[in-house]
Amino acid sequence: MTMKPALQLRISQQLTMTPQLQQAIRLLLMPVTELNTQLEQLLADNMMLEAEEPAVDAVDLAEPMPVMNTDGANDGADAESETWDARDEPAEAAPEPSGNEEMDSLLWNETSGGGAGFDDEDGRPEPSDRSSETLHAHLMWQLETEHFSAREFVIGEALIDAIDDAGYLGEPLAAILAMLDPAAGYTLAEIEQTLAKIQALDPAGIGARDLGECLRLQLRQLAADVPGRELALAITQDGLDLVAEQQYAMLRRRLSVSAEELDAALALIRHCNPKPGLAIHPAPADYIVPDVYVRKRQGRWQVDLNRSVTPRLKVNQEYANLVRGDSAHTVLRNQLQEARWLVRSLEIRDDTLLKVATCIVERQAEFLDRGDEAMRPMVLKDVAELVGMHESTISRVTTNKYMYTPRGVFEFRHFFSSQVTGDDGSEQSSTAIRARIRRLIGQEDPASPLSDSQLATMLAKENIKVARRTVAKYREAMQIEPSSERKRRRRLTANS
Repeated sequence: MTMKPALQLRISQQLTMTPQLQQAIRLLLMPVTELNTQLEQLLADNMMLEAEEPAVDAVDLAEPMPVMNTDGANDGADAESETWDARDEPAEAAPEPSGNEEMDSLLWNETSGGGAGFDDEDGRPEPSDRSSETLHAHLMWQLETEHFSAREFVIGEALIDAIDDAGYLGEPLAAILAMLDPAAGYTLAEIEQTLAKIQALDPAGIGARDLGECLRLQLRQLAADVPGRELALAITQDGLDLVAEQQYAMLRRRLSVSAEELDAALALIRHCNPKPGLAIHPAPADYIVPDVYVRKRQGRWQVDLNRSVTPRLKVNQEYANLVRGDSAHTVLRNQLQEARWLVRSLEIRDDTLLKVATCIVERQAEFLDRGDEAMRPMVLKDVAELVGMHESTISRVTTNKYMYTPRGVFEFRHFFSSQVTGDDGSEQSSTAIRARIRRLIGQEDPASPLSDSQLATMLAKENIKVARRTVAKYREAMQIEPSSERKRRRRLTANS
């Protein structure tokens, strides 16, 4: 058999992404802050580009908006949820006061060494307003003004250097000992003793080596006769895993205590700050800049692009005219072509964002008028069909894009949710169902909280048919405790 070369002509279709299309998609997916950084770099590199000063609308908000809770639950209805998970990252803010002055004064022993202030009677000055200083500076200031010997000062300085922003000691004591001058003859026992003095400084709980020790340092500053103090200390020693898993029945059996005693101890633990260092040196606030503004004009919701934060770019026509028809300036001609592509890509980005945002607002107008309970079910396909794009593109476009509305700042993705179909064929979004559950719990009788089964029955009367386990899933997602725990907590609050 002889093989002979041959030529065949085949016709096929192939999608080829031009550099312009690739650039348009890349810019479309960028958050506005990242886009600004990219545009500033392009302005510096390409002489054919220039920034056009936009005429800022008087109603535009040029200031960046602080990050808000965009899970649809920023209306304060989750007041029932006060627990934090000991396995996960603890809350970064200091605990709020209980609102009960008598209980607050009972919880914290103000004359203890690591309390919030100094006792005037011992001759030491009260701390001034030092809210702008770092945690390291705050601790060094105390190290210099407290009663530390010369050797303790050197050790204390090394310990403070090893404390992270959250307030935890990040190095083992043996490693800190190795950092000190060996000729001075420091010992591990001296390190331990100095650490104990550092841990008595402000804020309470500073210098701990793990979460349990951090909580114990704070609990030990309570007056000895505070109910639940000793039990709370025992829980931090060998029970935080069960607290994190909400295995309260098992915890009661392990400690041989009643439900009331456990509630009192857990209340003390929840008043502790799992990241005490952030009370002095809080993490910088995250900011988001809305891509679009939604306002109601003449009874209709309208969407406007936020043009006050992204520079408008245009081709420098003076330079463009110089290289027109001149084949000698290859580099400049390439820059001119790139500038034109970029300007067109930004126009595509603006058009796409406006189309997607407008589709969302038109479908969710009832939410803007009435809130979460009026949220309509909407999936990516609904918007993709209207704007003529693929669902995967809509998914990427709606990520890290934000909308400023009279109800707050929301990520585009907030408006997408699954749906539940009622007996009459009506559709409800999962967001709206969660809002109804939150409302029903907020209106329940404190003496007889609603169980998940009762909530499912009440929703069914509103023609929302969901299973009890679905109600439980939504309730847990909103960090609302079961009815039994809500009842115990309210009973404890009433007795305190």
